[in-house]
Amino acid sequence: MHDAAHFIDWILTKGRLQGLQALTDELGPRLRAAGIPLMRLRIGMRTTHPLVAAVSYIWDPGGNDAEDKAQLRAPHGIETRATYIGSPMEIISTNQAPFRRRLDDTLGPDDHLILHELKARGATDWYGRPMLFATGTFGIIIFAADGPGFSDEDIALLDTISEVLAPVVEAQRHDHMANAIATSYLGPRTGQHVLDGQITRGDIEQIEAAILFSDIRGWTALNATQPAEQALDVANRYFEVMSDAIDNNGGEILKFMGDGVLALFPSDGSSTGQVEACRQALSAAHAAMGIAALAELPVPFGTGIHFGKLLYGNVGARERLDFTVLGQSVNIAARVEAFCGRLDEPVLLSDSVAQLAGMPTRHVGTETLKGMDTPMRLYAPANS
Repeated sequence: MHDAAHFIDWILTKGRLQGLQALTDELGPRLRAAGIPLMRLRIGMRTTHPLVAAVSYIWDPGGNDAEDKAQLRAPHGIETRATYIGSPMEIISTNQAPFRRRLDDTLGPDDHLILHELKARGATDWYGRPMLFATGTFGIIIFAADGPGFSDEDIALLDTISEVLAPVVEAQRHDHMANAIATSYLGPRTGQHVLDGQITRGDIEQIEAAILFSDIRGWTALNATQPAEQALDVANRYFEVMSDAIDNNGGEILKFMGDGVLALFPSDGSSTGQVEACRQALSAAHAAMGIAALAELPVPFGTGIHFGKLLYGNVGARERLDFTVLGQSVNIAARVEAFCGRLDEPVLLSDSVAQLAGMPTRHVGTETLKGMDTPMRLYAPANS
């Protein structure tokens, strides 16, 4: 008779405090040490993410290197793929009930490929079941055995463990989803501020940053001459270009605004940090132009960069907030970008960026920006 209390105590005290991969990695050997002939353990759950539909955590010491101790991410549309259609996971999802298949019996053409593959590796038994969540959704836990397969006592213990694990997995699923939503809609740096509790109106800090503002040239004309779906496709392609360039150079997109992008490259306040922020923003602007050329982006765009102080945090109504940036520095970045078309330059820099970056630039004009009394010298990268 297995000691279920031992596993329950571990799950509710130490196991639940670990990430799901660490929990899976430790639970597998514990079950094996208890005499259960476990060769593979998998915990899977749906998630909310723009690219990922479901995630899985696997303990499989004899598995291939691509899966061993790695989180698997299933893209959207998994339901239409052969790896899922007719699989035991689909059966469990459809019936919301346990499913078991002895693999030491003869497998036929109606048995899914995954069962044949596990049998070829020496598996003799497959057992999976849903883990029901309070929200009405569920995760799936899967056990594969070698040797004699699972006994009735083994199955009873695995059922108990699954029931105890369900709320632990559900809690971590909510955490996973919160991180995915915050990152997708706010960016990793800003999203973490919100997750850390910066959610009160007026919860604002002053920071220094290089501010990059970019938008598509001729967006109004494009919308007037192209179907909405085609214009949207162009905008998304442009946003993808900017996202790749900004992310790869240490920045973060704070907002998509119509056909525009507002991104930050924060400084730590030191002179070195100021220089680094400006250089990162300038590198991102260069990278965006290169990526756009390779991707054959069908529209031109302008990019303006300024460095200065700004307010970073929550503004809005009592129950409807926006995490944003405010201040003259933000306005200047937008005003600088507005001259890209008039001066026929794809990238323009304010005087502060040109001085701090310490990179080759050329003076292209001295202009009075909208809302400002004093003219500002504008620069372009020397090689643009």
